[in-house]
Amino acid sequence: MTEQRIQSFAEFWPYYVREHSTSGCRVLHFIGSSLGLCCLLAAFLTGNWWYILLGLVIGYGFAWTGHFFIEHNKPATFQYPLWSFLSDWKMWGLMLTGRMRPEVERALRMA
Repeated sequence: MTEQRIQSFAEFWPYYVREHSTSGCRVLHFIGSSLGLCCLLAAFLTGNWWYILLGLVIGYGFAWTGHFFIEHNKPATFQYPLWSFLSDWKMWGLMLTGRMRPEVERALRMA
């Protein structure tokens, strides 16, 4: 039996949130994304574009560690790379403003 693909970002977001239901995984995503932003800034400030690659390695390294060792699931990036990338930043913003917990609770109720 084949799994039906998600067709919209609105449909993807609750799935993404459920895949990040533990706070530890979300914190690792937040740290990795924040360090990735620092690397992007360093690339612009120094002109050393290798910092962008370093930022991607650090960002995804933290995120995937959260999935493999905390959530025990496969990162959504493998199946939905663009929506996952966009969702990472949406989650980052919601965490920064303290509004992620209600999103998790809502997504878990929808399951």
